[in-house]
Amino acid sequence: MKLFCRKLGSGPPLMILHGLYGSSDNWLTIARAISHKFTVYLPDLRNHGQSPQSPIHDYDSMSQDIYELTEDLQLKNFSLAGHSMGGKIAVNFTRKWPEKISHLIVMDVYPFNKYDPDSRFYSEHKQILDSLRSIDLKGITRRADAEIFIKEKINTERIRNLVLKNLSRLPDNTFAWKINVNSLHGNLGNIVNGLKEPEKGEAITGFPVLFVKGELSDYLSIEEMKTVRILFPAAELIVIRNAGHWLHADNPEAIAEIFLNLF
Repeated sequence: MKLFCRKLGSGPPLMILHGLYGSSDNWLTIARAISHKFTVYLPDLRNHGQSPQSPIHDYDSMSQDIYELTEDLQLKNFSLAGHSMGGKIAVNFTRKWPEKISHLIVMDVYPFNKYDPDSRFYSEHKQILDSLRSIDLKGITRRADAEIFIKEKINTERIRNLVLKNLSRLPDNTFAWKINVNSLHGNLGNIVNGLKEPEKGEAITGFPVLFVKGELSDYLSIEEMKTVRILFPAAELIVIRNAGHWLHADNPEAIAEIFLNLF
Protein backbone atom coordinates (compact mmCIF):
# COMPACT_ATOMS: atom_id res chain seq x y z
CA MET A 1 0.00 0.00 0.00
CA LYS A 2 1.39 3.40 -0.98
CA LEU A 3 1.15 5.72 2.02
CA PHE A 4 0.83 9.48 2.03
CA CYS A 5 3.96 10.95 3.62
CA ARG A 6 5.17 14.42 4.55
CA LYS A 7 8.85 15.37 4.39
CA LEU A 8 10.52 18.21 6.30
CA GLY A 9 14.06 19.41 6.94
CA SER A 10 17.49 18.10 6.12
CA GLY A 11 19.98 15.80 7.79
CA PRO A 12 19.91 12.14 8.87
CA PRO A 13 16.54 10.49 8.13
CA LEU A 14 13.99 10.11 10.94
CA MET A 15 10.53 8.60 10.47
CA ILE A 16 7.79 9.16 13.07
CA LEU A 17 4.66 6.96 13.14
CA HIS A 18 1.48 8.38 14.70
CA GLY A 19 -0.99 6.53 16.89
CA LEU A 20 -4.61 5.42 16.61
CA TYR A 21 -6.98 8.18 15.34
CA GLY A 22 -3.91 10.31 14.54
CA SER A 23 -2.17 11.44 11.38
CA SER A 24 1.03 13.06 10.22
CA ASP A 25 -0.50 16.44 11.19
CA ASN A 26 -0.17 15.54 14.89
CA TRP A 27 3.63 15.55 14.63
CA LEU A 28 4.20 18.65 12.49
CA THR A 29 5.05 20.91 15.43
CA ILE A 30 7.77 18.59 16.69
CA ALA A 31 8.98 17.85 13.15
CA ARG A 32 9.45 21.57 12.50
CA ALA A 33 11.31 21.97 15.81
CA ILE A 34 13.88 19.33 14.81
CA SER A 35 13.93 19.85 11.03
CA HIS A 36 17.24 21.74 11.21
CA LYS A 37 18.89 18.51 12.32
CA PHE A 38 16.89 15.75 10.60
CA THR A 39 15.07 14.95 7.41
CA VAL A 40 11.76 14.05 9.04
CA TYR A 41 9.29 11.72 7.35
CA LEU A 42 5.71 11.70 8.66
CA PRO A 43 3.51 9.06 7.01
CA ASP A 44 -0.23 8.67 7.45
CA LEU A 45 -0.77 5.02 8.37
CA ARG A 46 -3.35 2.94 6.50
CA ASN A 47 -6.94 3.79 7.38
CA HIS A 48 -5.79 7.20 8.64
CA GLY A 49 -5.30 10.67 7.18
CA GLN A 50 -4.68 10.82 3.43
CA SER A 51 -3.48 7.24 3.07
CA PRO A 52 -5.59 4.47 1.46
CA GLN A 53 -8.19 2.53 3.39
CA SER A 54 -8.36 -1.23 3.80
CA PRO A 55 -10.42 -3.84 5.67
CA ILE A 56 -7.07 -5.25 6.85
CA HIS A 57 -5.47 -3.49 9.79
CA ASP A 58 -2.82 -5.54 11.57
CA TYR A 59 0.80 -4.99 12.53
CA ASP A 60 2.32 -7.17 9.84
CA SER A 61 0.40 -5.34 7.11
CA MET A 62 1.20 -1.93 8.54
CA SER A 63 4.88 -2.85 8.90
CA GLN A 64 4.91 -3.96 5.27
CA ASP A 65 3.43 -0.57 4.33
CA ILE A 66 6.32 1.15 6.08
CA TYR A 67 8.85 -1.17 4.43
CA GLU A 68 7.46 -0.30 0.98
CA LEU A 69 7.61 3.39 1.89
CA THR A 70 11.26 3.14 2.95
CA GLU A 71 12.07 1.35 -0.29
CA ASP A 72 10.34 4.09 -2.30
CA LEU A 73 12.27 6.72 -0.34
CA GLN A 74 15.49 4.70 -0.64
CA LEU A 75 16.06 4.80 3.11
CA LYS A 76 18.80 2.31 3.93
CA ASN A 77 19.60 3.27 7.53
CA PHE A 78 17.27 5.56 9.45
CA SER A 79 15.89 6.39 12.89
CA LEU A 80 12.37 5.07 13.49
CA ALA A 81 10.00 6.40 16.14
CA GLY A 82 6.40 5.56 16.92
CA HIS A 83 3.76 6.59 19.42
CA SER A 84 1.19 4.13 20.80
CA MET A 85 -0.06 2.05 17.83
CA GLY A 86 2.78 3.56 15.82
CA GLY A 87 5.21 2.34 18.48
CA LYS A 88 3.98 -1.23 18.04
CA ILE A 89 4.49 -0.90 14.29
CA ALA A 90 8.01 0.45 14.90
CA VAL A 91 8.89 -2.55 17.09
CA ASN A 92 7.41 -5.02 14.60
CA PHE A 93 9.27 -3.34 11.71
CA THR A 94 12.52 -3.51 13.66
CA ARG A 95 12.01 -7.22 14.37
CA LYS A 96 11.65 -7.87 10.66
CA TRP A 97 14.26 -5.48 9.24
CA PRO A 98 16.74 -4.54 12.00
CA GLU A 99 19.44 -3.84 9.40
CA LYS A 100 17.48 -0.72 8.34
CA ILE A 101 17.43 0.88 11.79
CA SER A 102 19.95 3.30 13.29
CA HIS A 103 17.83 4.32 16.32
CA LEU A 104 14.48 3.06 17.67
CA ILE A 105 12.25 5.28 19.81
CA VAL A 106 9.01 3.80 21.18
CA MET A 107 6.69 6.26 22.87
CA ASP A 108 4.28 5.34 25.63
CA VAL A 109 3.21 1.85 24.73
CA TYR A 110 3.92 -1.70 25.80
CA PRO A 111 4.19 -3.32 22.36
CA PHE A 112 3.45 -6.95 23.23
CA ASN A 113 0.33 -9.02 23.86
CA LYS A 114 -1.93 -7.24 26.28
CA TYR A 115 -5.35 -8.04 24.87
CA ASP A 116 -8.21 -8.45 27.30
CA PRO A 117 -11.77 -7.75 26.10
CA ASP A 118 -12.58 -6.60 29.63
CA SER A 119 -9.59 -4.26 29.87
CA ARG A 120 -9.94 -0.49 30.11
CA PHE A 121 -7.82 -0.06 26.96
CA TYR A 122 -10.16 -2.20 24.85
CA SER A 123 -13.40 -0.88 26.32
CA GLU A 124 -12.38 2.79 25.99
CA HIS A 125 -11.44 2.46 22.32
CA LYS A 126 -14.53 0.37 21.58
CA GLN A 127 -16.72 3.05 23.14
CA ILE A 128 -15.04 5.73 21.00
CA LEU A 129 -15.47 3.76 17.78
CA ASP A 130 -19.02 2.73 18.67
CA SER A 131 -19.80 6.40 19.17
CA LEU A 132 -18.38 7.39 15.79
CA ARG A 133 -20.30 4.61 14.05
CA SER A 134 -23.54 5.77 15.66
CA ILE A 135 -23.31 9.30 14.25
CA ASP A 136 -25.29 9.76 11.04
CA LEU A 137 -23.04 12.14 9.12
CA LYS A 138 -25.60 12.37 6.31
CA GLY A 139 -27.82 14.38 8.63
CA ILE A 140 -25.10 16.86 9.58
CA THR A 141 -24.81 20.13 7.68
CA ARG A 142 -22.51 22.04 10.03
CA ARG A 143 -19.30 21.05 11.78
CA ALA A 144 -20.76 22.45 15.00
CA ASP A 145 -23.55 19.85 14.83
CA ALA A 146 -20.99 17.04 14.71
CA GLU A 147 -19.12 18.58 17.63
CA ILE A 148 -22.33 18.53 19.69
CA PHE A 149 -22.91 14.84 18.93
CA ILE A 150 -19.29 13.99 19.75
CA LYS A 151 -19.41 15.91 23.02
CA GLU A 152 -22.48 13.93 24.09
CA LYS A 153 -20.74 10.61 23.43
CA ILE A 154 -17.04 11.18 24.27
CA ASN A 155 -16.33 12.75 27.65
CA THR A 156 -12.60 13.36 27.35
CA GLU A 157 -11.78 16.67 25.66
CA ARG A 158 -8.42 15.49 24.31
CA ILE A 159 -10.00 12.44 22.65
CA ARG A 160 -12.79 14.61 21.23
CA ASN A 161 -10.29 17.01 19.71
CA LEU A 162 -8.23 14.17 18.26
CA VAL A 163 -11.29 12.54 16.75
CA LEU A 164 -12.68 15.80 15.36
CA LYS A 165 -9.46 16.38 13.42
CA ASN A 166 -10.60 13.40 11.34
CA LEU A 167 -13.88 15.01 10.31
CA SER A 168 -13.63 16.21 6.73
CA ARG A 169 -16.01 18.33 4.68
CA LEU A 170 -16.43 16.94 1.17
CA PRO A 171 -16.85 19.01 -2.02
CA ASP A 172 -20.64 18.51 -1.89
CA ASN A 173 -20.66 20.00 1.65
CA THR A 174 -21.36 16.65 3.32
CA PHE A 175 -19.07 15.24 5.99
CA ALA A 176 -17.00 12.04 6.22
CA TRP A 177 -14.40 10.54 8.51
CA LYS A 178 -10.80 10.47 7.31
CA ILE A 179 -10.22 7.40 9.46
CA ASN A 180 -11.78 4.12 8.38
CA VAL A 181 -14.07 3.77 11.39
CA ASN A 182 -15.50 0.38 10.40
CA SER A 183 -12.10 -1.19 9.74
CA LEU A 184 -10.63 0.12 13.00
CA HIS A 185 -13.70 -1.15 14.87
CA GLY A 186 -13.48 -4.58 13.26
CA ASN A 187 -9.75 -4.85 13.92
CA LEU A 188 -9.73 -3.37 17.42
CA GLY A 189 -8.63 -6.67 18.96
CA ASN A 190 -5.58 -6.73 16.68
CA ILE A 191 -4.76 -3.11 17.49
CA VAL A 192 -5.00 -3.43 21.27
CA ASN A 193 -3.44 -6.88 21.44
CA GLY A 194 -0.09 -5.96 19.94
CA LEU A 195 2.82 -8.23 19.10
CA LYS A 196 3.93 -11.69 20.11
CA GLU A 197 6.03 -11.54 23.25
CA PRO A 198 9.76 -12.06 22.66
CA GLU A 199 11.46 -15.34 23.40
CA LYS A 200 14.80 -15.76 25.11
CA GLY A 201 17.55 -15.65 22.52
CA GLU A 202 15.63 -13.27 20.24
CA ALA A 203 17.65 -10.24 21.34
CA ILE A 204 18.20 -7.39 18.87
CA THR A 205 21.26 -5.21 19.42
CA GLY A 206 23.53 -2.91 17.45
CA PHE A 207 21.73 0.43 17.76
CA PRO A 208 20.29 2.63 20.54
CA VAL A 209 16.74 1.84 21.71
CA LEU A 210 14.71 4.31 23.77
CA PHE A 211 11.34 3.72 25.37
CA VAL A 212 9.62 6.94 26.43
CA LYS A 213 6.87 6.89 29.04
CA GLY A 214 4.48 9.59 30.14
CA GLU A 215 4.66 9.80 33.93
CA LEU A 216 0.87 9.95 34.25
CA SER A 217 0.17 7.18 31.70
CA ASP A 218 -0.41 3.49 32.35
CA TYR A 219 0.18 2.33 28.75
CA LEU A 220 3.70 1.24 29.75
CA SER A 221 4.90 0.20 33.21
CA ILE A 222 8.37 -0.07 34.70
CA GLU A 223 7.72 -3.78 35.28
CA GLU A 224 6.89 -4.34 31.60
CA MET A 225 10.33 -3.05 30.63
CA LYS A 226 11.70 -6.42 31.81
CA THR A 227 9.92 -8.08 28.86
CA VAL A 228 10.98 -5.28 26.52
CA ARG A 229 14.63 -5.95 27.43
CA ILE A 230 14.33 -9.60 26.38
CA LEU A 231 14.04 -8.27 22.82
CA PHE A 232 16.09 -5.09 23.29
CA PRO A 233 18.63 -5.79 26.09
CA ALA A 234 20.11 -2.29 25.97
CA ALA A 235 16.77 -0.45 25.90
CA GLU A 236 16.72 2.72 27.99
CA LEU A 237 13.62 4.19 29.60
CA ILE A 238 12.96 7.93 29.74
CA VAL A 239 10.01 9.23 31.79
CA ILE A 240 8.44 12.54 30.76
CA ARG A 241 7.26 14.30 33.90
CA ASN A 242 3.68 15.58 34.15
CA ALA A 243 2.79 13.97 30.82
CA GLY A 244 0.07 11.45 30.01
CA HIS A 245 -0.29 9.10 27.05
CA TRP A 246 -0.29 11.98 24.54
CA LEU A 247 3.13 13.09 25.75
CA HIS A 248 3.99 14.80 22.46
CA ALA A 249 1.06 17.17 23.10
CA ASP A 250 1.61 17.46 26.87
CA ASN A 251 5.32 18.24 26.60
CA PRO A 252 6.43 18.70 22.97
CA GLU A 253 9.64 20.43 24.04
CA ALA A 254 10.79 17.35 25.97
CA ILE A 255 10.01 15.03 23.05
CA ALA A 256 11.82 17.32 20.60
CA GLU A 257 14.82 17.33 22.95
CA ILE A 258 14.93 13.52 22.95
CA PHE A 259 15.19 13.52 19.16
CA LEU A 260 17.78 16.31 19.13
CA ASN A 261 19.96 14.29 21.53
CA LEU A 262 20.03 11.17 19.34
CA PHE A 263 23.34 12.26 17.78
